[in-house]
Amino acid sequence: YLRRLIMAFAPILRRASAAKNLFSLSRLSLGSSPSVRSLQTGASGDDRQPPPPLSPSSIAGYHVSSGGYMRGAVYREPNQPLTIEEFHIPRPKVNEILIKTKACGVCHSDLHVMKGEIPFSSPCVIGHEITGEVVEHGPLTDHKIIQRFPIGSRVVGAFIMPCGTCSYCAKGHDDLCEDFFAFNRAKGTLYDGETRLFLRHDDSPVYMYSMGGMAEYCVTPAHGLAPLPESLPYTESAILGCAVFTAYGAMAHAAEIRPGDSIAVIGIGGVGSSCLQIARAFGASDIIAVDVQDDKLEKAKTLGATHTVNAAKEDAVERIREITGGMGVDVAVEALGRPQTFMQCTLSVKDGGKAVMIGLSKAGSVGEIDINRLVRRKIKVIGSYGGRARQDLPKVVKLAESGIFNLTNAVSSKYKFEDAGKAFQDLNEGKIVSRGVVEIL
Repeated sequence: YLRRLIMAFAPILRRASAAKNLFSLSRLSLGSSPSVRSLQTGASGDDRQPPPPLSPSSIAGYHVSSGGYMRGAVYREPNQPLTIEEFHIPRPKVNEILIKTKACGVCHSDLHVMKGEIPFSSPCVIGHEITGEVVEHGPLTDHKIIQRFPIGSRVVGAFIMPCGTCSYCAKGHDDLCEDFFAFNRAKGTLYDGETRLFLRHDDSPVYMYSMGGMAEYCVTPAHGLAPLPESLPYTESAILGCAVFTAYGAMAHAAEIRPGDSIAVIGIGGVGSSCLQIARAFGASDIIAVDVQDDKLEKAKTLGATHTVNAAKEDAVERIREITGGMGVDVAVEALGRPQTFMQCTLSVKDGGKAVMIGLSKAGSVGEIDINRLVRRKIKVIGSYGGRARQDLPKVVKLAESGIFNLTNAVSSKYKFEDAGKAFQDLNEGKIVSRGVVEIL
């Protein structure tokens, strides 16, 4: 009886064994493909652990420099040229993403560091407004992050990289993130107190200005990223992460521009020129561009300026008041970071107006203000460092995608990666009319 029972169940047991083997083979096959592993763990409702980090050999197809190394632009001493040096490809940690950098903007903030005007840890890789392609997720990264930024997806990175958990981030004030200022801006590291950059020849650490984006690869906390649509180019879109991001933060949160408001923007560089476009998008009426270079003022007319003032040829404050019927503007924005323009900004606003300061200056610089006018006329002086990455960066991308913000017109100079040093030299000499971008394609 027992023998007949076993023979009756034999076909069922064989089918079960075959199914088990097929399942094991399928798991092995899926486990060998990084892209499939990402899709598995990124599925909605999946509570399995995210995939382990890719080995150097498994992402070798993404490498620009063979052998698991990359190049980065390094600042070592004030007023010395940048050096292009070789690094180990950085490895992301939990909730961080490794990006193959496609482009990086050329910003005055980096230049302040390179000139020694703003203290920062050195040596460091500069560059903080980037676009690129997702290559790897850090171990134990949240599956929702993996789902939002799968391997191979296009992204844009903000220079303020919020931790997402501090007291300010919890309130939605990503621009005041405690970890960003305590670790990155104060120490040149990410939020575990360590850099991700190590030189190839001796493994010595190199610090990171934001994500250290002037390199072939960079690591950034995922909360500082937003998806970049296929319709937007990598090169021009790099400025979304700082120039446009900073302008949007100033207009939306500090100035609180309303339709019909009048505004003056003092300093028409990358950020100032972006303020013109954002102010126009928000419905400002009189948009006054102030600078000392005629070529920048001519460019400003194509970006939304209704009036231009050359402060080298006429009194900027008097001219602004003349344009506004003697009143002054509702909002004045200082985008240069100099004591003289700080004062011009405060004097240009009408009673009850807002003077918004977004330009960084040499450490220790002091701006003056007429105290009695400040008190009697209810003048508001507001600082604004940037936007709020999680809520504002996707909005900035949408403005560009819809054509409301003209990216092509906002970028005036493009450079090869090997010419990053020349890009900052041109910036220092005032040769970049609006914004320059280094292509690292």
